[in-house]
Amino acid sequence: MPPLAPLGKRERTKLSRGRSEIEARLDLHGMTQMRAHRALTGFLHRAHHDGLTFVLVITGKGRSGGESGVLRRQVPEWLSLPEFRAFVVGFEEAGIGHGGEGALYVRIRRARY
Repeated sequence: MPPLAPLGKRERTKLSRGRSEIEARLDLHGMTQMRAHRALTGFLHRAHHDGLTFVLVITGKGRSGGESGVLRRQVPEWLSLPEFRAFVVGFEEAGIGHGGEGALYVRIRRARY
């Protein structure tokens, strides 16, 4: 499987300015790691099956106090795992209007039927 690819400046700009559509959103705020992992797996599987291109995964920024949130650190690691690579082409931090460092734009791999 090819390596994960960044979205590219042009596509990220189009998403952050609303010129490209975010076709679905998943908000993981307040979930445990186990529940968030299950939710992310199901969400990405459905997005792939439904032929979506770009989705937004909201992890949250974590609690104030300097330490970043567990899901904010964990979700990018999960997206790099083989179980998610079948669904994900790449991902990148979202623009400010979509949550900034507390969210990710995810490009979904095209389904091959």
